[in-house]
Amino acid sequence: MNCKILLSSFLAVSSLSSTAQNSNKAFAITSDGNADHVWMNIRQVDLGTGQVTKTIFQRSKNNFVLTDVNSKRAVDQTNSNPNIFMSKDYPTGSLVAAAAYDQRNNKLFFTPMRVGELRWVDLDIKNETPKFYTMTSEALSFGSGESIMDESNHITRMVIAADGNGYAMTNDGNHFIKFTTGKKPVITELGALIDDEKNGGISIHNKCSSWGGDMLADAFGKLYVISASRNVFVIDIDTRVATYKGSISGLPGNFTTNAAAVNAEGKIVLGSANVFAGYYSASLDDLKATAIEGSDRQFNASDFANGNFLLQKEADAARKNGAILPLLDNAFSNSDKLVYPNPVVGSSFAVLFDGRKAGNYTIILSDLSGRNLQSQVAGINKGSQTVTVSLKAKPAKGMYLVKVLDEAQQIVFTEKVMIQ
Repeated sequence: MNCKILLSSFLAVSSLSSTAQNSNKAFAITSDGNADHVWMNIRQVDLGTGQVTKTIFQRSKNNFVLTDVNSKRAVDQTNSNPNIFMSKDYPTGSLVAAAAYDQRNNKLFFTPMRVGELRWVDLDIKNETPKFYTMTSEALSFGSGESIMDESNHITRMVIAADGNGYAMTNDGNHFIKFTTGKKPVITELGALIDDEKNGGISIHNKCSSWGGDMLADAFGKLYVISASRNVFVIDIDTRVATYKGSISGLPGNFTTNAAAVNAEGKIVLGSANVFAGYYSASLDDLKATAIEGSDRQFNASDFANGNFLLQKEADAARKNGAILPLLDNAFSNSDKLVYPNPVVGSSFAVLFDGRKAGNYTIILSDLSGRNLQSQVAGINKGSQTVTVSLKAKPAKGMYLVKVLDEAQQIVFTEKVMIQ
């Protein structure tokens, strides 16, 4: 009896320990570890201990394959430009300061600072040759050509939100980007962020107070920008309004807050790209930082990324009490069937069918109660096809549903869309 009890207790403790370790798993964009600032390496870290646990990709040492999703062209270490620091053919060329972890699909998304492309690495690949993917988009055109060297256009904040979509932001906050996480992401420019009138002159667009840093998401659907200058802003995705929350205290004077992630306890773990001072943790309630004893001091970090959300415990409690919380957008996250732009700001939107079998599909726009507002039938050929839906009478601003039915009147997918 005692042996059984002890064994059961051991297994329970082991299970809890494993769960905690997984919850503290994060990915970091780091330097080489030679007191340098070359942010081209991808490492896995434990936010509980602050220690590096695995190297995913190390520049000039790891082989790789980089495939352009649009052209299907692939390059590897044998035919890429030898100048890896500025090469578009090198996965992390020109340095990386923004990354986001898609936990459901096990992908790490990122953007090189001087390359106007969305990139990601498939973390399901277990061999020593990581597979990277890249794609261009008109929505990222501000980060190409002559403007590529303009620091204001560099994407330095990125996160996967509670709705399953990725969001990214330029230094100056004038480009707020949404991207889906399927095999062929759709990238949408949402516009510039808007300062809340209550911010008291602290602007999300100000270089001194608000550039750089990282971005987090909470379980209620909000985003949080932590600038390199330690200032924290709460972002409403639907309105793009940035509300100043406060400044993080308790950090060394030269510690810039470039990397941020949420640990298993729901606290914010912070890293710096400029100093080798280990990691700090802070509570969202008071924004007071304390050092994580024994945390890594070999590598600085330009960005963290993991799958945890702020306020997860509070959201779980609210859900038990019947609160309606953001739903994971399966159409955006797990497939290539998409509605965009979202939010809809004009008089039409598009539905993307990719990989669907040929046939007639019915596209229905309805309100959240299920009342149909309009519908149309679209003939879809095999392959990729986009169907434009014109709003017959633009409804009031708010959230609506787009449903697509097949010829048997079975729902293919349902997706929320914001009409502005």
